[in-house]
Amino acid sequence: MRTPPNERLTSDIDGPELSAPAGSERRCILTGASSARDNLLRLAISPDGMVLPDAAAKAPGRGAWIGATRQELENALVEGHLRKGLMRAFKGAPLAIPDDLPEKVEAALVRHACDRMGLELRSGNIVMGSARIEEQARSGRIAVLLHASDSSDDGRRKLDQAWRVGTDAEGSGLRGQVLPLDRTALSVALGRDNVVHLGVAGHPSDMRAANRVLQAVSRLVHYVGNDGTSETNETGRDASGRADLPSGGPATIDEYVKD
Repeated sequence: MRTPPNERLTSDIDGPELSAPAGSERRCILTGASSARDNLLRLAISPDGMVLPDAAAKAPGRGAWIGATRQELENALVEGHLRKGLMRAFKGAPLAIPDDLPEKVEAALVRHACDRMGLELRSGNIVMGSARIEEQARSGRIAVLLHASDSSDDGRRKLDQAWRVGTDAEGSGLRGQVLPLDRTALSVALGRDNVVHLGVAGHPSDMRAANRVLQAVSRLVHYVGNDGTSETNETGRDASGRADLPSGGPATIDEYVKD
């Protein structure tokens, strides 16, 4: 299929004929703002028109991109703006928007972030255990520092300080990212017991693993609407700090197709 005349690569749609490097831009169908596609979430439609998240941006066919927070997506769903944007992106094709799409999006982003951390762990790029993280952070070998939502203030401050020392950022206020995931979720994702803090190994000459984790984590943090740098454990999620998951049914386009 040829690319329609005058359609830019910053379009709010895409498909196999519009494949582009990961750093290329796409336009959010809700705000109209363009951003690197890695910062946005792709929505795709199943063969029978069900709109579902495609966190890995690999599903076949056309896709629509959003950069909204969960609250913004919920508002757009209620007010009808999401349907209008999707109808434009998918050229008026019949589609069904699940009522729990915001929950499905969050679940997809959680799974994508956890999968990415698991892959980096198997590649030897994840550092766990407070003592080990502190030692490597002070020596400048930690590129990204992450904390569970239910980690203690004291535990975070101690590791944050070590990280600032190792990155020559003392006095800057630099802190690790507080995730919208508690220690239970992180432990399950990484197959380890009691994962409260973790670091991603890296140095200025090789930030590939750090950038991969940051991309997945940043999308999740932005979507749930928490900047992740608060001194409190408040994340806007439930009391446990876990991100919400849908009650049932496929959460992603890949699962829907499998079913």
